[in-house]
Amino acid sequence: MAGSLMRRAAVRTTSGLAVMIAFGTALSTAFLLALPTSTAAAHSAAGVIKTDAVELTLRPGGVVHVKETVTYEGGAPARTFVTRTRYDDANDRLYTISGLKGDGRLAGDTITVTGGPSGTATLEYDVKGVITPIGGGEELRWHAAGGWSARVEQATVKVAGSAQIQNLSCVAGPLASALPCTAASMDHTGATGDFEQQGLGSGETLTVIMGYLKGTSGGTPILERRFELSNAFTVNAVTGGALAGLLVVLLGGVGLLYWTRGRDARVVGHESGALDPLRDGHFTPPDGVRPGQVGTLLDEQADVIDVTASIVDLAVRGYLRIDEQPRQTYDAPDWMLVKLPDAPVSSLLPYERALYDAIFDGRDAVRLSDLHGSFAAGLAGVRDALYSDVVTQGWFARRPDGVRTRWTIAGAALTVAGVLATVALAWFTTYGLLGLAVIIAGAALAMGGQYMPAKTAKGAAALAHTLGFREYLAAGDLDRVPPDKRVEVFSRYLPYAVVFDNVDRWARVVASVNGNGHPADNLYWYHGPAEWDLSKFAGSMRTFTTTTSGAISAARQFRSL
Repeated sequence: MAGSLMRRAAVRTTSGLAVMIAFGTALSTAFLLALPTSTAAAHSAAGVIKTDAVELTLRPGGVVHVKETVTYEGGAPARTFVTRTRYDDANDRLYTISGLKGDGRLAGDTITVTGGPSGTATLEYDVKGVITPIGGGEELRWHAAGGWSARVEQATVKVAGSAQIQNLSCVAGPLASALPCTAASMDHTGATGDFEQQGLGSGETLTVIMGYLKGTSGGTPILERRFELSNAFTVNAVTGGALAGLLVVLLGGVGLLYWTRGRDARVVGHESGALDPLRDGHFTPPDGVRPGQVGTLLDEQADVIDVTASIVDLAVRGYLRIDEQPRQTYDAPDWMLVKLPDAPVSSLLPYERALYDAIFDGRDAVRLSDLHGSFAAGLAGVRDALYSDVVTQGWFARRPDGVRTRWTIAGAALTVAGVLATVALAWFTTYGLLGLAVIIAGAALAMGGQYMPAKTAKGAAALAHTLGFREYLAAGDLDRVPPDKRVEVFSRYLPYAVVFDNVDRWARVVASVNGNGHPADNLYWYHGPAEWDLSKFAGSMRTFTTTTSGAISAARQFRSL
């Protein structure tokens, strides 16, 4: 029949071609010639399956042994099995094909007939996973026939076994079809079922359903958990309780680490309170803490403002002089840092000497605007020396930056482990939430690592005294300072005021006196340009500290506040 159809199509094509040539319409001729030719080729490639006869035998363990005989024309067909369906909200159901014998080859879920363009193929194989326990019995459901790459004219299925059939039915057509098959019946023994379907399209199937008594085969579905985010992170009493418990344990562990390793040593109550730094009219910094050390002692961080205060402190203590440069109306302010001769640089602390060398770098004077290049590179050494200094002073048992780095790395590693655990738990179980607890704990540890540097008892006492000095500066009790000492003492206060963000007030205090208690044009450590006097010092000092902090920030070696 198919051959006669193709011959008619060829005749029509030839006639059409002759007519079109007669009329001279070459383009229309080519189109009409190509259309039936390609259609004929498609029919030839697809072919047709005359009969698809299947025999199923139910064996113990739920295994179904299959013998299938296919007669076909027009090209060797291929059958694609349904090997995976949705079982429930969490699982897929699998069907496995194995042990293929006969005239075909199995690749994945497809059997391809190995015969010629026409003939008969006999296939034999086993199917597992088709039995489902239901209520007081079990059900065999399988797409027994069809699924071929070609149209099937007639499909038959015979299901044989020693057990009695309790009920049977069938559907045919596309996989989602609910239409019954052409015929379904059982023999007089009640142990064999017969099914038939006339005409199945390419890919359509004949599905047989048979009910048996419980335990007939003992088969069960083959299930595979399906990955879905809604399943992976299921929230119920078990997962929610486990998450809460794990969070308590992990975050409690982080808190315990801070309590035992990251907490400053306790100091007695009398260590706190406002602290007067004057001894016999001279300034004596509490515990010898210098302005550059204050910031690191306060928050375990080497900050930009610490270096700015150190530069002012070096000037106040006689190691350099700050000369404000004259400028026109629209010029940016600038200062010259001048090295003072015979300054006892050997008495500087390592971090101060590193800063002093970074500023001058073999020169006797440098503009603040020119502090780049070697100065920026030298600041790394200043920061390193500053962290080492607080350990040398006995205020910390270990360098604060090293402690932060170690705990931060530990937290990051725990976070990565939590991510991997979450992926694994979500992929294989429904307990993905437990991995989130590890991620949260890792993040808490990484962030908490910033607070892990702990001061020793000596460091905690020095901090208490420094805070007391800050209270004293904030109160501003000036009367106890002898008039002839005020310029020196108030100048010594000023670098600490820079750190404590009180520079405006103390710059005005410094500007209000000189060695005799009267106004003056310059300080011994700060010189202004012509027609400048100390009434402008507070504004100049505020701008100097801001500009200096900007120059240090550009080096990106210190934390900016």
